[in-house]
Amino acid sequence: MTSEYMNLKSRVQKQQKKKIRKIRFYHSFLTIVLLLCICQISFSALLNLAKIVVYQTKIFKAQELYNEADTRNKNLKNEIQNFSSMYKVESIARNNLKMAAKDEVLIIINQPHQEPAKVDKLPDNKFIKFLEDFSAKFNSDLDPDKINE
Repeated sequence: MTSEYMNLKSRVQKQQKKKIRKIRFYHSFLTIVLLLCICQISFSALLNLAKIVVYQTKIFKAQELYNEADTRNKNLKNEIQNFSSMYKVESIARNNLKMAAKDEVLIIINQPHQEPAKVDKLPDNKFIKFLEDFSAKFNSDLDPDKINE
């Protein structure tokens, strides 16, 4: 009976050890799954925070652009109102388009462009021709366009 009792006791102990191992494995598995879930949640939270920061900066830039565009639109509306007055239209027509009113005479004074006077050729003389050739060579050597080349 003692041997049966011992066998029974050892069987019961083995069964309890199996149950304990199963419970430990189950708890370890649940712990690993829980850690993976926590890692996934943390990673998602960090990504969401990064997206929030990016979107906030985009919103801020869009608001700045909107404010600049709104200010420019207001300025353009003011300019349109200013140019719609008869005085402004008249000044543009007079100054830029060279127009005159019905009872006015427009006088435009153009100052002619003065070209440098050309020297008439001197009579064909060998000495004068020599001087012209010499001065042409001398001047071509000092020509700034040719010096830069």
